[in-house]
Amino acid sequence: MNNFTTLGRILFAIPFGLFGINHLFLYDWYVGNFTSFLPIGPFSVITTGIIMILVSISIITKKYITLSTQVLAVMLFIFIAAIHVPHLINGEDTTMVTITLLKDISLIGGSLMISGMCSREDNQNTTTKN
Repeated sequence: MNNFTTLGRILFAIPFGLFGINHLFLYDWYVGNFTSFLPIGPFSVITTGIIMILVSISIITKKYITLSTQVLAVMLFIFIAAIHVPHLINGEDTTMVTITLLKDISLIGGSLMISGMCSREDNQNTTTKN
């Protein structure tokens, strides 16, 4: 069972690292498509990319994993509020926006699940050391 958990955690993390790299290398595409609803504009593309890369590394290495998965959940919630909801309100490609919104909701759930599981592991390791 632990092997499945480890594999799932790594498979969950890899796409975020790749998305983060995309944010840095495809900067112009992201600026052209997503920053119109974000208050800090193009800076958010670089910041988001760096956060995704760091979160991915953290999840894979299990270093600061509880914090990083909670940061990821908050960031995904911000995506929903700042990108998906405005697109839905404007009536832009509602089918695709709805699918992406639901995907991000499930990713929030996965991120919080990893956070809870690793937090529980940390607590168990702390009590066995004492």
